[in-house]
Amino acid sequence: MDIAQNAALVVVDVQKGFEEVDFWGTRNNPAADDNIAALIDVWQSTGRPVVFVRHDSVKPGSPLRTGYEGNGFKEYVERRRGKGNGAELLVTKSVNSAFLGTPDLGAWLREAGISQVVLAGIQTNMCVETTARMGGNLGYEVVVAFDATYTFGLEGPFGWRQSADELARASAVSLHGGGFAMVVTTEDVLTAAK
Repeated sequence: MDIAQNAALVVVDVQKGFEEVDFWGTRNNPAADDNIAALIDVWQSTGRPVVFVRHDSVKPGSPLRTGYEGNGFKEYVERRRGKGNGAELLVTKSVNSAFLGTPDLGAWLREAGISQVVLAGIQTNMCVETTARMGGNLGYEVVVAFDATYTFGLEGPFGWRQSADELARASAVSLHGGGFAMVVTTEDVLTAAK
């Protein structure tokens, strides 16, 4: 796997509000935060661009709502912002895709001549997956560092319930098998990026 020298790391919604277990339920992938931190560190040390995406929920009571402490980035992410040698961008959004936020992520990537994006963050099957699908549709080479993402169990129609692991696996299969993105491990990405 090749990671371009100007590949953008897009860190999706790594916010304090996702720590509220009573709201979200049980998460998967306990190593995800360490993996996200490792990706940011390598991107910053190699001068690659990093995009930090923040979900500004418009839903009352959401742990990610604007003005609530849960809207802020987790401490390890906030501590790293502004520390890299490469370009950095903050995108805010109120929908699932980082490509539908402010400022326009696609325009920023095109202006910088970036065609490859590496995704990490929260939630695997929501904002990470939606951003990956849109990125693939827009013609970007999308890489998802699967173990640098996590999600929570959900109940859907007909009383169907899937665990966080089941949802994450289904998301990985859809993205990779459907040709939207290459789904790999953090170690794969770090090895290729160093």
